[in-house]
Amino acid sequence: MATDWAADVKKYRPNADDKVITGIVKHCGIALQRVDSSLVSFSDKSETDRVREGFMKKKLALTESDDVLDAALAKVGEELKGVNRKNRVTVYYMLAEQFNKLSLFG
Repeated sequence: MATDWAADVKKYRPNADDKVITGIVKHCGIALQRVDSSLVSFSDKSETDRVREGFMKKKLALTESDDVLDAALAKVGEELKGVNRKNRVTVYYMLAEQFNKLSLFG
């Protein structure tokens, strides 16, 4: 699967840092090799819970309440509304940016 992760992120964040994008791609690793796991389904609660628990709490080390984290995730979902294929790298970039955690990847 040859996806240009940086190009997708830059559709929504034109000034996105390429080093940060590369760091997020490395973090996602094998998940990006299959189409299904490279996308985030905002309509699937188990998927959004997985993003909250695995990425937001573990990787970003966020300690805010689930309600706050879910609201941040919903904000990203709203920004990407109408986009059929919500790439995991783009979603993660936008979440890390919201919480000023981009430096974890750059």
